[in-house]
Amino acid sequence: MPTGTPSLFGDDPENALEDARGVMPPRGTKPSLASTALTLSPLAAQLPSTLHLGTSSWSFPGWRGIVWNAHASEATLARDGLRAYSNHPLFRTVGIDKTYYRPVAREEFARLAAQVPTGFRFLTKMWRGVIDDDSFSARGANTPSAVLDPRIATIDCILPAVEGLGAKGGPLLFQFTPTNYSNERARRAFIDRLSKFLGALPTLDANEGAFYAVEVRDRNLVSTELGEVLATHRAVPCLTVHPSTPSLTEQSQALALDPTRPLVMRWMLRGNHAYAEAKDLYAPFDKLAETDDTSRDDLALLATAALQAGLGAWIVVNNKAEGCAPLSVERIARCLAQRLEK
Repeated sequence: MPTGTPSLFGDDPENALEDARGVMPPRGTKPSLASTALTLSPLAAQLPSTLHLGTSSWSFPGWRGIVWNAHASEATLARDGLRAYSNHPLFRTVGIDKTYYRPVAREEFARLAAQVPTGFRFLTKMWRGVIDDDSFSARGANTPSAVLDPRIATIDCILPAVEGLGAKGGPLLFQFTPTNYSNERARRAFIDRLSKFLGALPTLDANEGAFYAVEVRDRNLVSTELGEVLATHRAVPCLTVHPSTPSLTEQSQALALDPTRPLVMRWMLRGNHAYAEAKDLYAPFDKLAETDDTSRDDLALLATAALQAGLGAWIVVNNKAEGCAPLSVERIARCLAQRLEK
C-alpha cells in the first residue's frame, strides 16, 4: 500500500494519538450508540424503508453524544463503530469512502455487511485508479493505466463489492474529480469513453443490491447527453452539492433523470469554502456551524418525488456540508417527514 494511503479499517498510526486526548473506555470495549440517538426513533418511523439516509463515513470522535455514547479514537471507530452506527434510527446507509484509495477484497466487504442489519445498504466509492488519470497505480508505476478499463474495474472493484456486500450493496459510485471540460472536443471524448466503459461492465440489478452511479464535478458535463448515456447503460447520476456543480435543481433538469431508477444524492461541501478550509473550520464536527437551508430543501424535494414514485432514494451527507453530518441528516429527515405527511 502506498505511504499515506488510509486503510479501510483505520489502522493509521497517527490515530494512536487520539487515545491520549481523552478518557478512553476500558480496552476491548466496543463503541456504543448514544442514548440521544434513540430519541429519533419516532422520526425514523415516519420515513419509508426505501429512503437510505446516512453519512459519508462513520469514524469521527467528535460525534460523541450525537452518535457515540463515549469517547473513542478514530481508529477504534473505523474498526469497531459500524455496528453502533447502523443501529442509529435514521441511518440506513453509509459511504465506504476509503475504497476510493485502494481496491478492497471481497472478505473486507463481507466483514462490513455482517455488522449491519437487514435493509441497510452501502454506498461504495470505486477505486480512483479506474477513474482519475492523475491517481497512483496500485499495480506499479510502470504498468499501463487502469483508467476506464472495464476489466480492471470489474475484477478489482465491482465483483468484490457485489459479492461481499450481497443484498446490502447499493450505489457503486464512480466519482470523477473536478476537471474543466469547457472544450467541446474534450467533453465529447469523455462522454464517449464513459459510454464504452459503462457498456462493458457487468449488468447489475438494483433490486438485488448494487447498481452503478456516476458523479461528475464539472458543470460542463452536466447535460442531457450525459443523462442519456447513463440511462442507456442502467446507471444513475449522483446529484451532488459541491462548488464545482450547478444546483441540485439544475442538475436534475439537465440530466433528465430516468423516472424508473433510484435517486442518489450527496451533500458534500458548501459553495463558500474549499474542502480543506471547511475541514479546519468545522472540526471536530460536533455541531452545525453553517446551516444551508437551500440545499436541505432541494434534497428533500427531490427525494420526496422519488419516494412518492416508489423509487429508492439515497442521501449521503458529509461533515463539510454544514459542520456535523448526523445533525444535517436529522434536519433532512424532519423536512422529509413533513413533506411526506402532506
